[in-house]
Amino acid sequence: MLLGISGSLRAQATNRKLIREAGRHFGGDYVEADIRLPLYDGDEEAASGVPASVQILADQIALAEAVVISTPEYNQSFSGVLKNALDWISRVEGRPWAHKPVVLMAAAAGRAGGARANYALRLAMTPFRARVLAMEVLLAGSGTAFDAEGRLVSERVDAQVADIIVALKAEIARGV
Repeated sequence: MLLGISGSLRAQATNRKLIREAGRHFGGDYVEADIRLPLYDGDEEAASGVPASVQILADQIALAEAVVISTPEYNQSFSGVLKNALDWISRVEGRPWAHKPVVLMAAAAGRAGGARANYALRLAMTPFRARVLAMEVLLAGSGTAFDAEGRLVSERVDAQVADIIVALKAEIARGV
């Protein structure tokens, strides 16, 4: 099963569309994570423990064969909701990210296609010891990159997504 995590909460977000395209190329089971989580608060965690919504996300990560994450670029970094999700996941038992094959992508309106966001996200993933692929997909001008059905318009970008999924499947097959 491939787990898709969009760093944007909007229903029609281009990052959500991009992870769905990755899921289409992956074939088989694809699940989209919900990162509408409460803001991380250590006092609240101490009082009430890890919220059920966070545990669901952690369990999805642990059960997935691989994870694809796509983030918008906000102020030269990745989104706050994605950072919050990563912060929460760092608090659960069992290290769900450890040795997990992960692909990073970004869809942004600008010409750099979210390159700074992806770089920051790559750094943020380091402590988790996931197997983050060196390849990435950076989608510039994302507002016009999809047709009415949510499919990529550019054959070149669609081929990049297909190529990264082939590499991801090879990483899955390689094992730990």
